[in-house]
Amino acid sequence: MNDRLLRALRREPVDRTPVWFMRQAGRSLPRYHELKGTRDLLEVTRNPELAAHITALPLEYFPVDAAVLYADISTIFVGAGLDVKIEKGLGPVLPHPYDTAERIRSLRPFEPRETLDFVLDTLRILKERIDVPTLGFIGAPFTLMTYLVESPRTRDRSGTKVFMWREPELWDELMSYWVEHLVEFAKAQVEAGAVCVQLFDSWAGSLHPDDYGSGVLPYSRRILGELAASGVPTINFATGNPALLPAMAEAGGDAVGLDWRVPIDEAWELVGSDRAVQGNLDPISLLAGRDVAISHADRILQAVGGRPGHIFNVGHGLLPQTDPEVVRAVVDHVHSFDLEAARARLGHQPAGSMAKGDTVS
Repeated sequence: MNDRLLRALRREPVDRTPVWFMRQAGRSLPRYHELKGTRDLLEVTRNPELAAHITALPLEYFPVDAAVLYADISTIFVGAGLDVKIEKGLGPVLPHPYDTAERIRSLRPFEPRETLDFVLDTLRILKERIDVPTLGFIGAPFTLMTYLVESPRTRDRSGTKVFMWREPELWDELMSYWVEHLVEFAKAQVEAGAVCVQLFDSWAGSLHPDDYGSGVLPYSRRILGELAASGVPTINFATGNPALLPAMAEAGGDAVGLDWRVPIDEAWELVGSDRAVQGNLDPISLLAGRDVAISHADRILQAVGGRPGHIFNVGHGLLPQTDPEVVRAVVDHVHSFDLEAARARLGHQPAGSMAKGDTVS
C-alpha cells in the first residue's frame, strides 16, 4: 500500500511529495458522467459498488497517492433521517430550516454505523480493490449549519451568522448534536477502511476570527480532539480566510489544509512547525494549461523546499472544466520534484529535529 500520505501527516521523510485533489472523483472526468448518468450524488452514494468505482476512477487518469471517498458533506443528514436533496446551484436543501427550539429538538440520536452503512460498505470495497489509501471526510459543523439553519442557504450565510449571534444557546445545542454524530461517523469510516478523515469547512471563511473563535473553534476542537484520542489521523480544512489559520491550528488536526490565498511558507509559519500542511494550488491555474499549472505547482514546491509534512493539493476542489491531462502533468511534476536537493538548498533539517516554533524559511 502506498503510504506517502500517512508518512507526510506524521512529518516523516517521503520519497516523493504525496498528492491528491479535492473533488478528484468526478465532474472533470469524462467517464464520471457516463457512470453517474442522471442520478444525483446522494443516490449514487447509496450504491456502494458504483460509489467505489467512482472513488477509484481518478486512478485511471493520473497517479495520485490517495483516493477520496465519493460522497457529500450532507450525507450525514441522510443518516439522521432528514429529507435532504441536492439542487443545482443551491447545494443541499432541506424541507425547512432548523432554526427553532422545537425543530432542533425534533432531531433524534442515530448510529452512523447503521444508518450510513452504505458509505462504510463503499470503503470496505475500496480497501480490497485499490493500492492507494482512501481518505474519508465529514462536513464541519459550521458548514452543515449553513444548510440547516437557512434552507436554502444565502450566498453570504447571513441567516446562519444572525442565528449564531442571536441564539447562542440553541446554536450550542445544534452544533453539539452534530459534533457527537460526526465523531462517530468519522470513526466508523476509519473502522471500514479509511486511513484519514478530512474535516471540511467550506464556508467558515465568511467569519470574523473572533466569531470563528467563539462559535466554531470549540466544536471543531471537540471533533478533532476526540478523533486524535481514538488514533484517527485528520486534516483540518477551511477555505476563504487566511486570518483563521492560527485558530484552525488551535482547533487541531494532524494537518491543516490551506487554500491559495496565502503563500504556503507564510501559512506554515502561522500554523506552526508541529503540523503538516496540505495545499495550496489555485484550482483555476489548471484551466490555464499545462505550462501555467506546472509553474504554479513549482512555486509551491520551491517554497516548501522539501520540508517533511507537505501534502500537495488544490486549495479547494477541481473545477468541472479541468483537463485531466493537465492534472496528470501536475502530478508527474510533483512526483519528480527532487526533495533532497530542495532540502539541501534551503537548509531544512530532517524530520523530527525541528523544534516547535521553527519556521519554513
